Amino acid sequence: MIDLHSHILPGIDDGAAMMQDSIRLVKELESIGVSDIFATPHYVDETIYVSPRKDNLKLIDELQREIDKEGISVRLHLGNEVYITPRILQLVSEGEISTLGDTKNILVELPMSGEFPGYRDIMLELIRSGYHVILAHPERYSAFMSDYSLILDLHEMGVDFQCNLGSFAGQYGRGVFKLARRLAKEKMIWGMGSDIHHVHPGLLENGKKKLARFYTEDELNEILVNNPKKILLAESDAD
Repeated sequence: MIDLHSHILPGIDDGAAMMQDSIRLVKELESIGVSDIFATPHYVDETIYVSPRKDNLKLIDELQREIDKEGISVRLHLGNEVYITPRILQLVSEGEISTLGDTKNILVELPMSGEFPGYRDIMLELIRSGYHVILAHPERYSAFMSDYSLILDLHEMGVDFQCNLGSFAGQYGRGVFKLARRLAKEKMIWGMGSDIHHVHPGLLENGKKKLARFYTEDELNEILVNNPKKILLAESDAD
């Protein structure tokens, strides 16, 4: 599995606090078959969660060295979980935020409750500028729980969806589980993430098993490996 969404970098957001915590999180992900992890610290413009790219580059290099020393065979890649803002393109061009693996793929987050005025226009601008927009955990947004047509609209625009393994294990409640299940049944999921902040023994493995109920083996491989692997290949081409 390739994890598209995690909070494993130490001391940069509400995920791992220290390097030892980061290592524990990576070990947990390795235990469920994760080979590659995108470290995607929050970037919420004009708040304390701005995780500058220059700091993240240093942290991910340090973490990779530490997990290599531990004999953990997981590869790390940098990104951000970017909270929707009209300044996204500006922040990318200024080198403040990281796309996934320095490619044209970007992980975007919406408000958990309510709506962000103009979010559709911002995403459309990204798409027209050549970016592949991946929406983080659409199953967790209350607006989408209330109105499924909002998801269909974004999908028709070309936005793809990353769901959380924990959503299938009930981590965020029944409403989130029901929407995640519908997205799986309707084959709307492009890729998966742990969205790991802390270790919850057995949770992610349970979510992975429940996710598998909705897919054939080939279909499951598509969302766990093949689709996110396209980002890794684009990353290699950029090197």
